[in-house]
Formats: sequence, C-alpha cells, structure tokens
Amino acid sequence: MKLKKSLIISSLIAVSIPTYVYACASCGCSLSTDWDAQGISGAPGIRLDLRYDYLNQDQYRSGSGKTSKEAVNDQGAEVENKTKNNYVTAGIDYSPSRDWGINVQIPYIDRSHSTYGSNGGYPSTDGTHGYDTSHTKSIGDIKVIGRYLISGYNLGLQLGVKLPTGDYKKTFDSGDSLDRGLQPGSGTTDLLVGAYHFGSINKEWDYFAQTMAQIPTNFREGYKPGNSLSFNFGVRYMTYDLITPSFQVNIKHSGRDEGSTDAGADPGNTGGTLVYLSPGATVNIDKNFKVYGYVQVPIYQYVNGNQLAPTWIGTLGARYNF
Repeated sequence: MKLKKSLIISSLIAVSIPTYVYACASCGCSLSTDWDAQGISGAPGIRLDLRYDYLNQDQYRSGSGKTSKEAVNDQGAEVENKTKNNYVTAGIDYSPSRDWGINVQIPYIDRSHSTYGSNGGYPSTDGTHGYDTSHTKSIGDIKVIGRYLISGYNLGLQLGVKLPTGDYKKTFDSGDSLDRGLQPGSGTTDLLVGAYHFGSINKEWDYFAQTMAQIPTNFREGYKPGNSLSFNFGVRYMTYDLITPSFQVNIKHSGRDEGSTDAGADPGNTGGTLVYLSPGATVNIDKNFKVYGYVQVPIYQYVNGNQLAPTWIGTLGARYNF
C-alpha cells in the first residue's frame, strides 16, 4: 500500500522547473518543488501552486572563488553594487489522465539593482553613493510545458516553451538602458526539453532524478541568452503524515549570453556552473492543501567573468488540489 502511494505521489514529479530570467548565471538554480507541487493525487484534475523565491545577490565572485568590488574596479570593468530579487510564481496544472498533463508557470518579478558603472564611479568621490539604480516590477516570461508518463517504467518526458511575455525594455532610474540580463523577460522564445525518473528506495524513502534543457531559438534586438541544462536529484522521507522532509541536490550549467554591448548583452560576465544543496519540507494541512519551504545553499559556483551571487536562496509555497 505504501509503495503504491509512493508511486502515485511521485508520478508527476517535476512537471516544470520555474527557471527565471536571472541577471547572471550565479543568481539561482533550479529547485524541483514540482515533485510535490503538481499532480500529487495522480488523478485527473486541476492543481494550483503559488511560490515565493527570495535571493539577494550581494557577493562578488569570479571563476570558482570570491572577488571584491575593488578588484573588479582595478580591471576597469563595471562595478555592480547589489541585486535583490523577489519572485512570485503562479502555477496551474491540468491532468486529463494520469499519463498526460500540462503545466503553466506565470512569474511576477520584483527586482532592485544598483551599479557604479565602469566610468570611475567606484568608489564614490563626491560624497554620494555614486551608483545608478533600477527597480523593475513586471510579469516575466511564461512557461507552458506538457508531459507524458511512460507507464511501467516510472519515466516521464517533458516538452514545452518559454514565451516572450516579459518586458525587456526597462531602464535605470536615470533613463539609461538596463542590461538585458536584468530585464523581467529575455524577449526570446525558448524550447524546453526534459525527462524525469522516480521510484522507492524502500518503504520509507522515495527518490527522483530530473533533467531539463532550455534552448533559446532566436535573437531579439541583438540579444540571445545562453543555453542552460539543469539536473536535480532528491530524496524524501515518507513515514510521517503531517510533514514530509526532503533533500535535493540542484545542478545548473548556463552558457554565455550572445549579443553586443550596444544590445545590452554582457557575454563576458554571464554563464557558469552551480551546485546547490536544498533541504526542505512539505506540511500536509489536509489531503488537498499543502505548504512547503526550502533553503538552497551553494556548495560549488563557477562563473564566467565577474558576477554577483547570493549566499543563500529561500523558497516558500502553497498548493491546492481540486
């Protein structure tokens, strides 16, 4: 009975991964809350998920180590100050049957950013803060992903698209153009291709593995984000009725953005490889309503050029099954 329950709960893991348009490769990493967010009943129906992600990029990194604003300034490069991100993502999932389903992810992005620029603005020499700022609040790029479960193999396939619904023409408060990597949307249409596998280790532990590629299919006004490939592996402890502890390893590799600086691209300071450990838990309020939380802690980060990175990422969410 417990094995059957385990397989049903796991049957629609990872319907989609909300992979947002971050300012650079080190901003965040995929987190598979969808393991328990969509399709938990394994039955036809509609499921709603509301998720909040917080990450504060306040640590300068270069390669696999830390660097400083002073070191970046000595290179004559742009000296960024800080980027604070708040994401609220609404997920809608529909399953006409256990084997088929479709998921839509609609993100709202609240991002504040400040930079000293690369014109000698750092450090401030006139007694002011010396940096330009921006604060964007907008719907981001919507994702639509379909799935098919190969019965008998615990193997699922995913195919979808990221639509260019987010604004990519936001400006700094001064009126200057904002970097494309800091925009709520990329302006591009991206292909999403993924697969997942799940099972039971024993009567107490479940596991899953998941991978997804995101491939931009076009340039938009001289800019194209880099391809990305993510891999998630997780286990969870199924003994308790009220709470389900879980633990994930999240890996993401992103290529460099393409385009010219005139188009707002920054190929030299985008892309990298990230590895996060992500402990979390789901609280079962009742059979239809769940709340969950995760903390992502980086254990390895390699970034191209100089990039701001967070020291941790927090996620809170709630879901309801109709």
